[in-house]
Amino acid sequence: MTITIYHNPACGTSRNTLAMIRQSGEEPQIIEYLKTPPARETLIELIAAMGITPRALLREKGTPYAELGLGDPKWTDDEIVDFMLAHPLLINRPIVVTPLGVVLARPSEAVLDVLPNPHIGSFTKEDGEVVIDGEGKRLA
Repeated sequence: MTITIYHNPACGTSRNTLAMIRQSGEEPQIIEYLKTPPARETLIELIAAMGITPRALLREKGTPYAELGLGDPKWTDDEIVDFMLAHPLLINRPIVVTPLGVVLARPSEAVLDVLPNPHIGSFTKEDGEVVIDGEGKRLA
């Protein structure tokens, strides 16, 4: 079973997602996409597999989004992909790929929808939010 996470270790959501994957019993392939951005073809395939538009994958907070004027609807999907490749920080994260699907794990518990073993027991995020209680009930 191969699970891949496009990960930013400085991001709490990404760290929580990675922890859930590991708690499910899987050790994913970790791609630190800021160090190793995906190829154009890969990024396009990921976007298609998630069933979203390139614009929906854009990250605004803490990125050059505003200074590049990316809120302007004039940019085409291809141009948005070009911006993400030139500035990987614009790619929202984490993206998780499993045999069951591809998901932008925002919130992090969205990863449970594509894990082969989503019954990971109790789980509390770094910030103290309980996602799964002691009885295995998903709260978020």
